[in-house]
Amino acid sequence: MKLVPIAALASFAALPAAADEGMWTFDNPPRAAIQQKLGVTLDTPWLDRVREATVRLDSGCTGSFISADGLILTNHHCAEDCIAQNSSEGNDLVGNGFLAGTREKELRCEEDSISVLVGTEDVTAKVAAALAGVAPEGVVEARRAALTKLEQACEEASKGAKGGPLKCERVSLYQGGQHWLYKYRRYEDVRLVFAPERDIAAFGGDPDNFQFPRWCLDMSILRAYEGGKPAKTPTHLRFDWDGVQPGDAVFISGHPGNTDRLLTAAQLEVQRDTFMPFWLMRFSELRGRMIQYSKTGEEPRRTTEAYLNSVENSIKVRRKQFDALLDPALIENAREKEQALASAADSYAQIAKAQDAWRNILVPYTFIESGAAFNSQLFIHARTLVRAAAEREKPNETRLPEFTEARLPAVVQGLKADAPIYPELEILRLSFGLERMREWLGPDHPVVRQVFGTDSPDSLAERLVRQSGLGDSAVRMTLFEGGQAAIAASEDPMIRLAAAVDPAARALRKTYETEVEGPVARGQEEIARARFAKYGTSIYPDATFTLRLSFGAMKGWNEKGQDVRPWTELGDAFGRATGRPPFRIPDRWMAAKDRLDMATRANFITNNDIVGGNSGSPMLNAAGEIVGLAFDGNIHSISGSYWFDERMNRSIGVHPAYMRAALEQVYGAKELLAEIDKR
Repeated sequence: MKLVPIAALASFAALPAAADEGMWTFDNPPRAAIQQKLGVTLDTPWLDRVREATVRLDSGCTGSFISADGLILTNHHCAEDCIAQNSSEGNDLVGNGFLAGTREKELRCEEDSISVLVGTEDVTAKVAAALAGVAPEGVVEARRAALTKLEQACEEASKGAKGGPLKCERVSLYQGGQHWLYKYRRYEDVRLVFAPERDIAAFGGDPDNFQFPRWCLDMSILRAYEGGKPAKTPTHLRFDWDGVQPGDAVFISGHPGNTDRLLTAAQLEVQRDTFMPFWLMRFSELRGRMIQYSKTGEEPRRTTEAYLNSVENSIKVRRKQFDALLDPALIENAREKEQALASAADSYAQIAKAQDAWRNILVPYTFIESGAAFNSQLFIHARTLVRAAAEREKPNETRLPEFTEARLPAVVQGLKADAPIYPELEILRLSFGLERMREWLGPDHPVVRQVFGTDSPDSLAERLVRQSGLGDSAVRMTLFEGGQAAIAASEDPMIRLAAAVDPAARALRKTYETEVEGPVARGQEEIARARFAKYGTSIYPDATFTLRLSFGAMKGWNEKGQDVRPWTELGDAFGRATGRPPFRIPDRWMAAKDRLDMATRANFITNNDIVGGNSGSPMLNAAGEIVGLAFDGNIHSISGSYWFDERMNRSIGVHPAYMRAALEQVYGAKELLAEIDKR
């Protein structure tokens, strides 16, 4: 489908947000615009209740509390890793679905945790004071030290708080124009309660991804536990099972991952010319290899499914983002924004200079520091252990951010998690990464020669994976607790590899921080000051995987002269079914067909502004009741990374009537529904 020309929006680009655009922070919602456009007044109690009931799945999605005993509604694709990790050969929960008959049968999601935002603190002035007089190349370290001290002090101060200590996280908004501490209550014990079969959760599969009409039951239900018991969550959301009608107001509360709507023209050019083609070439080939491997048997299919789904989804996103970047009007749009802030011209030039440095190191940085060459969960564990041992010996404020005292609990949870690791899949991923590193960096690059020796990518990957013991969480924790001495003594080949490449990786990271990140950060902060002086906070910040609110309405769009109806019905899914994936309806649903109402609404669309990370977000009516579950956007929404067009961008949600019909008439989940409906 052809994107709406960006030039059509250029005349509005430098102005505060119009239409139903924006992912707004809860401390600064556009109340007047909401009242004017939707006739809805959002008061502080409404905002507080929604905030306290919205949860962040720290793996990268959103959810919401839907009962007083910690039930969490989110997407099936957000819980798919947990579902897959609780599966085994002969017990495929992804394919067959799952319903815990009792709380005792709820399954632990070893790698998952959730966070609930309970407070925020603006620390912009404190950070600015710490950075006063610091040269651009020293900005990253100085800012890191200041924010680490603030995080630590925040957590110390919360130890006596009601409900227990909080996790404090640094948050940068408006590209460094504001710095905040976000204070979270964290739940590390998360369990799977319900998940439908993937055939119905992702009906239409990759062909229908980012399309509409859709008929996906993309839902799952988790539960938060505290002290071994279901968490008490009196603040939770109710359902309006009837949903909304066209034109009705819809609010989405969630954690959009990231947008790049404030990037400069120079930054967009690097994405267009260097980053995006490089990324797409690598991942397209990786997808082909994984598809080929998945077709070699039932177990390869099962073990690759979750990761392959993620790769396919990412490729589709990147392709449409690339389309947007290739439209010349996008770069021109960015230049018009820059011209509107002429007082920041020197800062834009500073950022442009830093982009030249980024081009020079992007490829080696991606392979060596970002780890694309070592695409393996075992290597991820190894690098975590090697760096944790080194960083924990440093003062807290000088550590890499991922190993500060505030972040170590999450590190430990990941190391302790008994998530299955599949050697054949690890070998496939790792050998591919090693091949591409040798291709792009060349066989004579020092790191390539250091890593390979006399090995080939295949033989090296085979040896590293087969001989590593890091698949065992007990081994990982022994190394973690043993610190530097244990790492130095370890003969595990993955540990030795991670330790060997770490000096080169750290050197690339340092170059990036001093020549790219630092100058860009300084330039962005100065641009933000100019933007605030002109517009104040009437504009919204880019998404940062922090809690945001978007507003809109149930609304279709016009595609090539045809109006798209803003909802679908269950009967159309049965009519579309072929009996084979990705258009297969599960046997359990076929058996229930006669007792289902074929007019039940399945999926619907709104013009809310969302991006990845909003998956699993509650869609709410004016009363703050759940009227849908966000799980996707239409194909036009992908370019929302860079701009928003109310005419074409649409969010897609699971209708509540579809969820209730599934639980009540297909899965017989009467006890679960009773808990959800309890007043």
